[in-house]
Amino acid sequence: MQEPFVGSTRLRLAGLALHAYTASGTVLALLIVIAAIDGDAVRALWLGLATLVIDGTDGMLARRLRVKETIPWFDGAMLDNIVDYLTYAFAPIVLLWTGGYLPSGTWGAILGALPLLASSYQFCRVDAKTEDHFFLGFPSYWNVVAFYVVVLSLSPVTTGIILVVCSILVFIPVKYVYPSRTKAFRSLNLLTTAVWLASYAVLLAQMPNPNPIVVGVSLSYLVYYGILSLYLTWRRKAAA
Repeated sequence: MQEPFVGSTRLRLAGLALHAYTASGTVLALLIVIAAIDGDAVRALWLGLATLVIDGTDGMLARRLRVKETIPWFDGAMLDNIVDYLTYAFAPIVLLWTGGYLPSGTWGAILGALPLLASSYQFCRVDAKTEDHFFLGFPSYWNVVAFYVVVLSLSPVTTGIILVVCSILVFIPVKYVYPSRTKAFRSLNLLTTAVWLASYAVLLAQMPNPNPIVVGVSLSYLVYYGILSLYLTWRRKAAA
């Protein structure tokens, strides 16, 4: 019988450092909230970009460092969910609320609550991340929603409609591409995601007058992502 992998002390220390790297997202979430309260949406979105980079790299590093085996007593997946909820859901909604991007009064509060409740449901689903590496239902990209609301200066009514539609999509079993893990078109997914992240940074640097061409490049990624997710969902259902 093969003995379980233990690894070197150096590997375990690297794993602990990686968990700290992931946990730094909680601090960034706090800084996003502070920036939002200060009325500095662009600063909040720069911090949001940092959280996207961390979230896009920590899983790959965790697998390479074999942290599940070297630090089996620490639940990195739970840490990742905590950080993701704060950075993908809670902090972006605070940004939308404090920045006046939602309708005022009770309706604004209700619209702000919808994504938080929908994400609470999704993050507790055991199949939110499927075995074949997809997200089931709209994957709580409220940080992306907030980014476009700010960059495109969307009206509170438009923002509210987007929040309602995306909250509903959380419950519809479409398989959304997990850019760093979905096997289908993985190389293309990684390339287009990298281009989108670059466009995110360029658009923030251009604020408050983003270049329409860069906006178009950025939005084209959303179109690609949505069409590919629908196609792959349909293909798997047809093959079943």
